[in-house]
Amino acid sequence: MKNLLEIDNLTLELDGKTILDGLTMELWEDHVHAIVGINGAGKSTLANTIMGLANYQDFSGDIRFRGKSLKGLAVDERARLGITLSWQEPARFEGLKVKDFIRASARDKSKEAINSALTTVGLKPDRYLDRAVDRTLSGGERKKVELASILAMKPRLALMDEPDSGIDIESIERIFNVVSLLRKEGTTVVFITHSLAVLQQAEHGFLLCHGRLIDKGEVSKISRYFAGECMPCDVRDPEMREKAV
Repeated sequence: MKNLLEIDNLTLELDGKTILDGLTMELWEDHVHAIVGINGAGKSTLANTIMGLANYQDFSGDIRFRGKSLKGLAVDERARLGITLSWQEPARFEGLKVKDFIRASARDKSKEAINSALTTVGLKPDRYLDRAVDRTLSGGERKKVELASILAMKPRLALMDEPDSGIDIESIERIFNVVSLLRKEGTTVVFITHSLAVLQQAEHGFLLCHGRLIDKGEVSKISRYFAGECMPCDVRDPEMREKAV
């Protein structure tokens, strides 16, 4: 299997605290991966670091995308390489219309393509195209708009942070359908999640704890974490180990 993203001995400190600690991982091309772990394990920090967000660029080790180091590259440069990130809580953009938000990163910027992306995620174009991506949209609606933008972008790598957060069962199923479409288009998807239902949509999983990689492998193996079987590790804090199960 060909590696799309290689994380090599990645260490990141924030406010004097080590959040990612010597992390080494390989994400395969044309696969759906899941990164799981308790809150504070470093999952979202890892996604932010891969995307190159502010305050997440000063790390040691390396991140290579298609063999090229991402060190020193700004967010927009990484986006042009085909990397995108959807947040657990989608951002608001005062004054920016939904159609312009989607068109900004879309490969096909036609009205038909944008309408199709919105329809696929369950939003009626005639009701949403001219609405602003702001507080007038619910968190679930903004998440769907963000998903439509990813679908229109057709990225090489889509990082999806807690994709099922704040949405209903029907919307979750739409997300999974969109992920299937993305994969058919050649997108590698990475779920950042603590949901067993989301993990089960992946083919391969990674378990993080205290910013370290504790285990990796098939979903059936990583699913043991959700059954209360804490993976062996050297976390000595009893409270943290109790939370981990």
